Amino acid sequence: MSRSTLFAGTAILLFLPVSAIAADVETVETVTVTAARLNEARVGIQPQTGASTYTITDANIQAQPGGDSNLLNQVVLQAPGVAQDSFGQLHVRGEHNGLQYRLNGIIIPEGISVFGQTLDPRFVGSLKLITGALPAEYGLRTAGIIDVETKTGFQNGGDISMYGGSHSELNPGFDYGGTAGSLNYFATGDYLTNTRGIESPDGSVDPLHDRTKQWHGFGFVQDILDANSSVTAILGTSNDVFQIPNRHGLQPSGIGGVNGLGPGGVLQVNGQFLFPSENLNENQREITHYGIVSYLRSMGDVDVQVSAYGRYSSLFFTPDAVGDVLYNGIAQTAYKRDVAYGLQAEGAWHATSDHTVRAGVIYQADDLTSNTSSQVLGVDALGNQTSDVPVTIVDNGKKHAWSYSLYLQDEWKVFPTLTLNYGVRWDQFQAFDAESQLSPRVNFVWTPTDTTTVHGGYSRYFSPPPFELVATTDVALYDNTTAAADHTDHTPKAERADYYDVGIQQIVVPGLTVGLDSFYKSSHNLIDEGQFGAPIILTPFNYRTGRQYGVELSANFDDGGPFTGYLNAAYERAVGRHIVSSEFVFSPDDLAYISTHFIPLDHQQLGSFSAGASYLWHDVRFSADMLYGTGLRRSGTTPNGNHVPGYVQINLGVSHTFDCWGRGLTARFDVINLFDEKYEIRDGTGVGVGAPQFGPRRGFFFGLSQAL
Repeated sequence: MSRSTLFAGTAILLFLPVSAIAADVETVETVTVTAARLNEARVGIQPQTGASTYTITDANIQAQPGGDSNLLNQVVLQAPGVAQDSFGQLHVRGEHNGLQYRLNGIIIPEGISVFGQTLDPRFVGSLKLITGALPAEYGLRTAGIIDVETKTGFQNGGDISMYGGSHSELNPGFDYGGTAGSLNYFATGDYLTNTRGIESPDGSVDPLHDRTKQWHGFGFVQDILDANSSVTAILGTSNDVFQIPNRHGLQPSGIGGVNGLGPGGVLQVNGQFLFPSENLNENQREITHYGIVSYLRSMGDVDVQVSAYGRYSSLFFTPDAVGDVLYNGIAQTAYKRDVAYGLQAEGAWHATSDHTVRAGVIYQADDLTSNTSSQVLGVDALGNQTSDVPVTIVDNGKKHAWSYSLYLQDEWKVFPTLTLNYGVRWDQFQAFDAESQLSPRVNFVWTPTDTTTVHGGYSRYFSPPPFELVATTDVALYDNTTAAADHTDHTPKAERADYYDVGIQQIVVPGLTVGLDSFYKSSHNLIDEGQFGAPIILTPFNYRTGRQYGVELSANFDDGGPFTGYLNAAYERAVGRHIVSSEFVFSPDDLAYISTHFIPLDHQQLGSFSAGASYLWHDVRFSADMLYGTGLRRSGTTPNGNHVPGYVQINLGVSHTFDCWGRGLTARFDVINLFDEKYEIRDGTGVGVGAPQFGPRRGFFFGLSQAL
């Protein structure tokens, strides 16, 4: 804000009648108090009784190196039991995905892309990772609930910022919020570009052909209708463009059993059999729009919220027309789109001082489109290339899917120190398959002392495969081509599981809380996902039997002073046996071995460790955090029989807020991967692993943020 604008605003304020100023202040206070009370009612509709809940606040995000210029997945990685993977994926407690994202408790449907990159830390007021034995209001996606409490306005103001540095990164952004009458609003927007959009395939500092351009926007508006009700609208959008990075120094080689026309059995396209990997030109665009409209009413002992939500997401992959055929035997242009919309109605009845009854119904529908156009080469019955002229195979499909869920539960305060939450949930879906299940849930929270809390529970889970990712490929179309596959192709099924969780939290001294949590999960038709082919589109498949178990340790210190810190450690195992769906994407040898042996899941990381600290000294904040992992799986003599080497990444940050024209100007400097450790996330082998990826190399970043 310029000086002239600031002085003009001050002059107008001076000439306003005192009564008008007082009335405006009173209106803002009334709206603020009413909104806070209604927010408490909304939160009370969805308790986490007995579940394992880890909270990250806006202050925690700002204290992390990178602050709110980080991507959301980098923020969540600091929670216990979370392991990082390529393409921004997160694994919670040995699950491949299975994450459900919510904004202020309202479900955001899954999309084609990895959704964690669409949500922006700039609008996060607080974030909860809810996992373990979940109460009945949570279902379908149960590995973890990432519930984001959005920022709101009230105090007119915001920030405009610029952040950037290594990897040619530029990241301008803004946020602004306020109150106007009964309206409360907040908005953010940012643009991000750098030369490391996707993880490096060879560990280089600036990967070849890896530019990304991303636009993100978010808006929140709340209208306080009266003392007991409100209407809220949320809108968000992202438009992300990625180049697919290339490796250096490679040339095409023989593909499987295909014998090409070129020297040494290499494929040949229009007389060409040489193609430097540096020249590959693959690109992918991911677009997401989402929206929520929610009505909340608090009527004495009854609180009700009804919300309509929707999401549009699409993915468009364009291959290298010649290079992809030479390297992979197929160059596939792929377009996938999912339009999802639904209704979520929930309520809580405070029946007595000891009983709170909660119930809800959730309905969602998806309209799926999958269009592919593939360039392939013909082969004979012996796998010999018959022509060097590619042929085009078109495989398009549409599908309508729906699901609905009902739940009923009672939170019973058995004793002043013991709370029991028990209930039941019904889920049903129809898409590429039709299934349903009745799922009992029971949880408890016991507080034997003022400083000790014990929680635990049992949950029966029912998790359909991600509708939008189930392949619609007609395998027979690719017979007698370089993309031919086994005809065995069963449709992915819903996972059914029994989940047990028990944990304890102890306040050791004021400000220091230590927690220990353990879990065990036994699954039938365990859902996993893999990347098969060049487009970054994951394909779900099932293991007939799965097991996951582990233990987590967490410690957090915050006594309100200048120093805060946390430490999390986790050990987990995740194994599966006998792949029973999407078999066409696997080699016959792998299928045969896995049919009779338990193997570690490709995303199993035995040990995960995160830690961080922040210290405020004379308006200068010093911060540091670290990640350590023993490494995800890779194939050795058996599928997923080994793991990539362990790694550690340490980040540092320093920031200072200056008084600039009566407004805060914050400058920050961050070093990511301080010791420039070159480490692999994936080495390109393993069940469902498509390519090698490396963690970020050392980067230096600078930022300025001006308060408005």
